[in-house]
Amino acid sequence: MALAPLATVEDLEARGLTVDASETAVVNVYLGVASAAVREAAGTAITRTTSTVSLEGPAGQWLTLPGPPIVSVTSVAIDGRTVTDWRLRSERLWRAAGWSGCEPSEVDVTQTHGLVDVPEDIVDLVCRMVASALKAYRSEDGGEGLAVDKEITSERLGDWAVTYGSDGRVTEMELTQFWRDRLAARFGNSVTALRSR
Repeated sequence: MALAPLATVEDLEARGLTVDASETAVVNVYLGVASAAVREAAGTAITRTTSTVSLEGPAGQWLTLPGPPIVSVTSVAIDGRTVTDWRLRSERLWRAAGWSGCEPSEVDVTQTHGLVDVPEDIVDLVCRMVASALKAYRSEDGGEGLAVDKEITSERLGDWAVTYGSDGRVTEMELTQFWRDRLAARFGNSVTALRSR
């Protein structure tokens, strides 16, 4: 199941960006791509969904679940064997017998998690990414403005010269390290595998 974008055309327009009817399809693509980039950096869906996560079973009794807030857990399996002797407490599962024995284990957890409403700063981040992509799209006919843009890193006037460089980003959809770190710290990104249902 595909998740809805973290922002909408209405969110863009609320921030003062006018989206022409002919641009709606491309803007919706940008909203999806920007949302995917933000979710990848966060390591979770952010919005409320039901997912199955695969985690390495720790040696102790507590298993921390990714993608907070955790609303409910419907099933747990250790190495493919369903177990029911667990309790959900504070974003973690507790099991008296622990999660692994003498050997490492894989724990599959089906959980409902995430936020009902997307936080405003994340909506704003997605909108800014889309606005940058739309600006590049509008800058050249046929979408040529989407090509990697080189920035001027130095100029000289006498016997004029210019040096171009790049900040390493290929598109406006790549998050800075600051945002990657911020999203990882906020949501945690320790999921081994995530399958939305």
